[in-house]
Amino acid sequence: MAEAFHRRIAADGMAVRALLAEIRGWLCLQGLDDAACGKIEIALAEALNNVVEHASLDSKDEIALDMTLAPDGIGVELRDRGAPLPGLTPPRGDPPTLTGDRDNLPEGGFGWFLIRTLTTDLHYARTDGKNHLSLRFAPESKA
Repeated sequence: MAEAFHRRIAADGMAVRALLAEIRGWLCLQGLDDAACGKIEIALAEALNNVVEHASLDSKDEIALDMTLAPDGIGVELRDRGAPLPGLTPPRGDPPTLTGDRDNLPEGGFGWFLIRTLTTDLHYARTDGKNHLSLRFAPESKA
């Protein structure tokens, strides 16, 4: 039987930070090694922070997260009532251009690149006024 983790949080940065710590702890308790926990944490940090920063929600709005650990991988479902993704599709996730001197490198623009790189599958849908982002991670080794 698959293990499950379900949470609803306020759409703010501090709630995301606390949730990420809780997710990492839960993943470690499930026996995933540190590298696997870190990979999932990075991808979810990018996805959750995108919701907080770009979906036009306020802290009274909620983000729902459901995570399932199964032999065939780790599935994560995120839902919110924020603004839809432009074009109703996730960005391609091309990495930003890294040219020029070190002081002029971009600070952002890596989010969707990281999400797409760290997941094995990604699906987005807008249904009944809600964003639904599904992320899948490959089965991970146990510690």
